[in-house]
Amino acid sequence: MLIQIKEWMVRRLAENYIAGPHLTDALRLCRRVAARGWGSILCPWDGPGDTPEEVLSNYQTALQTIASEKLDAHLSIKAPSLRYDFEALKELLAVAGERGVRIHFDSHDFDTAPPTFRLLEKAVPYYPHIGCTLPSRWRRSFFDAECAIDLGAPVRVVKGEWPDPTGEAIDPKGRFLELIDRLAGRAREVAVATHDPVLARAALARLQKSGTPCRLEQLWGLPIRAKEVAEPLGVPVRVYIPYGHAWLPYCIGSIRRRPVILAWVARDFFMTRRGLGIP
Repeated sequence: MLIQIKEWMVRRLAENYIAGPHLTDALRLCRRVAARGWGSILCPWDGPGDTPEEVLSNYQTALQTIASEKLDAHLSIKAPSLRYDFEALKELLAVAGERGVRIHFDSHDFDTAPPTFRLLEKAVPYYPHIGCTLPSRWRRSFFDAECAIDLGAPVRVVKGEWPDPTGEAIDPKGRFLELIDRLAGRAREVAVATHDPVLARAALARLQKSGTPCRLEQLWGLPIRAKEVAEPLGVPVRVYIPYGHAWLPYCIGSIRRRPVILAWVARDFFMTRRGLGIP
């Protein structure tokens, strides 16, 4: 019964917090984000029945739209959805290169990390403006951080949805900062992607102290910590905006794993209604 209530609430709140099924929905939010002085990250979410060809076409359309609309936006993609096909990726990189748009690999479950980083190693010589995501829950992320540093690839640090398969008990906040310290002063650029304001401030302060270019990345639909974190530190904000038909199951799954997300969304929903939340 509790799960059913959560799913009902997610569906009711989603129209205010998730872009929707179409690219036009995402563009609407990009413009709202831009009005606040923030950049965007567009992420087309594919469904289980989508072919790699369909996924590639959606990515290309998003790239072309970012350029034609003159958006301050990056494109996040999912290597597994392309079946790690380097030839398909090269097609996408050619479009990105023509339009000067950064591409970023999202993170998935643990088993997808090795082929994703092998693909990244092949891709960087073709197009240097391509980044990767490091979940701090995984011990292998420290090895992947060295790979990203060697490649000169921009990095996004997240806590991650999936635990390390070794079952190692970790302190998520402590491990997050350990990974930040590994990157500080060495990485080309680091995005801190957490909605925990205390953790975000600590991570960004360490990066700034080391002289590492950095920014705060936030997921649309959760509290955006710009005033609390980014503005006092003088760092830019970029908002991750997913769209597509597969977003709802993912959103519900995330809330099942982390019920606190529902409390955040509900709180901000009512604040917005009173004119106090995100516009």
